Amino acid sequence: MSQQMHYQPVPEGPHGMPGPAPQAARNGLGIAALILGIIGALSGIPMLLFWIAGPLGILALVFGLVGASRAKKGQATNKGVAITGTILGVLAIILAIVGGIVTVMATKQAVDEINKQVNGSQAQPKDGSKGGSNKSYGPGEFATYPDKGLEVSVAKPAPYAVGDIASGHTAGNKAYKVTVQIKNKGKAAFNPALTQIKAKTGADGRKAEQIIDGKIGIGFDGSIAPGATATVDVAFDAPPTAKELDIEVTPDIDMQAVHWKLPTS
Repeated sequence: MSQQMHYQPVPEGPHGMPGPAPQAARNGLGIAALILGIIGALSGIPMLLFWIAGPLGILALVFGLVGASRAKKGQATNKGVAITGTILGVLAIILAIVGGIVTVMATKQAVDEINKQVNGSQAQPKDGSKGGSNKSYGPGEFATYPDKGLEVSVAKPAPYAVGDIASGHTAGNKAYKVTVQIKNKGKAAFNPALTQIKAKTGADGRKAEQIIDGKIGIGFDGSIAPGATATVDVAFDAPPTAKELDIEVTPDIDMQAVHWKLPTS
């Protein structure tokens, strides 16, 4: 039995010449847009990967628009895929922007917290005026640490009679007693064990030695309960010509020092 072979006729062109072969669909960009859009959108969800989501989203958007345009011209057959990739690209870009903003804000907050820990808690005048830790306070004026609930003040110096056995006092110099007070208006007890009290005198800011003779306190003792006040007297040695004492008080290691400019007469 004989079999007949059937052949698909080839379209003829002008003058009987074969016509052009059909072109393959150009679906690559639509597929690439979908893949990049999916990866970009998933990268944007953790926010920290916004730097990946952004570029991938932009590529997905561009590829998707070009792929959709090809489909509209009949050059591609995956218009739905291209449009989906475009939408995911836009979503990835939005997530990248949100992630970038959140990351910047979180970084700024972390840097501010680190600076706060490094620089210490800042003081401000009790009356709310400006100046903070850079302000020089006068006798009896309070410097407050709002975040710590503390108020610190130093009274005007008073002449001090040094005991027979003393360290820090030079013959011919004068001794002055200053009273330092700390009020605890916070909700937790404050331990002033690390409180530092220093003094300088003269235009050149020469250190004034602290006098210890067994009669006057050398620092705070015990803790300060919420709502309580602690007071300590400290004596310093100064030249007879000193007209002012610069008293520096640092309540704790995580708090900035505050200065009191106190006349000696």
